[in-house]
Amino acid sequence: MDKVSHVTPSAPQDLRPPHQLDDLDRRLLALLRENSRMTNQALSEALGVAPSTCLARMKALQRSGVIRRFTIEVEPRALGRTIEALISVRLRPGARHLMAAFSEGLKKVPEVSQFFFLAGSDDFLIHVVARDSDHIRQFVLEHLSSNQAVAATQTSLVFEHVQGAFAP
Repeated sequence: MDKVSHVTPSAPQDLRPPHQLDDLDRRLLALLRENSRMTNQALSEALGVAPSTCLARMKALQRSGVIRRFTIEVEPRALGRTIEALISVRLRPGARHLMAAFSEGLKKVPEVSQFFFLAGSDDFLIHVVARDSDHIRQFVLEHLSSNQAVAATQTSLVFEHVQGAFAP
């Protein structure tokens, strides 16, 4: 599944105090994770609370930043994208000041499903969804190898992509 998610490494984190989740919040989040299109009525019935209580909890979770956004997942094959790869990228030591620009550039490339800004020997891990291996090769050549900030890349093909269930 193609999930679009981007994080800018230079973006400051929200400084609001953490929302204390109780059992009702956790059950609400679990239901939404399973099906984010559930109506408030269906959620309230499943939780055994009044619709007004459910709506108030949902709004509080959004306001506090616990729920960051609602997204859709698109089947890559429906778009003619049949292969996935994870590409590790190491920037040149003298190009560290270009990390934010590199990150912003990745957001504009349609092959990028998601990417991660890392600590460790690599600076980024990019999840790419493409038509075929030639498409991945072309992506690496056009967007990574030709970038003067990039010191090295390593591409790993994905045989199977299974998304875990995060239990709040």
